[in-house]
Amino acid sequence: MPPRGGWRVWAFVGGRGAGKTRAGAEWVHGIVHGRDGFGPKAGRIALVGETIDQVREVMVEGVSGLRACGFPAERPRFEPSRRRLVWPNGAVAHGFSSEDPEALRGPQFDAAWADETGKWVQAEATWDMLSFALRLGERPRAMVTTTPRATPLMRRLLADADTVVTRSATAANAANLAPGIVKALMARYAGTRLGRQELDGELIDDREGALFSREAIEAQRVGAAPTLKRIAVAVDPPASHRKGADACGIVACGIDAEGTVYVLADVSAEGLKPHEWAGRAATLYRRLDADALVVEVNQGGDMVAAVIGEVAPDVPVTPVRAARSKHLRAEPVAALYAQGRVRHAGRFPALEDELADFGPDGLSNGRSPDRLDALVWAVTHLALRPRAEARVRGL
Repeated sequence: MPPRGGWRVWAFVGGRGAGKTRAGAEWVHGIVHGRDGFGPKAGRIALVGETIDQVREVMVEGVSGLRACGFPAERPRFEPSRRRLVWPNGAVAHGFSSEDPEALRGPQFDAAWADETGKWVQAEATWDMLSFALRLGERPRAMVTTTPRATPLMRRLLADADTVVTRSATAANAANLAPGIVKALMARYAGTRLGRQELDGELIDDREGALFSREAIEAQRVGAAPTLKRIAVAVDPPASHRKGADACGIVACGIDAEGTVYVLADVSAEGLKPHEWAGRAATLYRRLDADALVVEVNQGGDMVAAVIGEVAPDVPVTPVRAARSKHLRAEPVAALYAQGRVRHAGRFPALEDELADFGPDGLSNGRSPDRLDALVWAVTHLALRPRAEARVRGL
């Protein structure tokens, strides 16, 4: 069902098989027949797809398309030569392709269904022409059904105050898909950039000028780390544990005999009190049998080591102090990523989002990149500083 209110654009953004096409077809039938909850009745509708073949094969004649949905007596007849559908009550829908935005110059409509806008060829020009054509009726409106891709048009639509967004993952529609297919796809792609986009329906983007590239992270990802010579857990403590405060970054990395670093774990969290993040870091240190617990002490000085000493007296602390900006500290680590010398042993979506959005201003998604900070300290300790003398652990 469409959302309530006087929206102008409804964007149904979802994963593959989430039911987007069916939702679009049912919405068109709803407005054609003036059903309750669907808004004003519409009589002239634009159907816009990536290509005219996609309009016909998916939106019109597909298994979830307009001719497969709705009550049989109400279904439209298709006139291929005129690229249009005609309903028994006189409503008409015309098909258009994103390859030919100029075809939308002239016609006028009171509603539109735009499918897979993330794949449109001349995306912005087509949307602009469609917007001009929506000028009939008491409330012209459009429904967008798409798997999101980080295109200028998708960013523009999702950021527009006139757009109401509905999201749905593939798993939400598992009951209507082939048995076991969602489980198999999740096992293979969950947490990856492709999986988050194609299964979860997330808009995954790289910030212009970001130090780290999602493409490089994906290219170097491995399922598990090899035998490691050293392991470090790094902590970037928050200044406060109040609501809305920065997260506590806690990231573990290891290095092999060849000098390749592997990201092993990210247990960062928000709202942790000092004894809570200290306990979490110490637990990870013991679980991985780490060699070092590296802790930034800019925020709390000696108190940071004292907190860890109270919670985990058996865990020695390696204090580090930031003398340069976050961006300068991260640059050598980003160079190691570019050289293929840092690999993610598993999937760490929240950490990878911070990496891909970290720019010259030292922020990621407008906030302090606490997971990234912890990662930088761990990689720096393992690969960018002279190896310290062996130490004796107290028992």
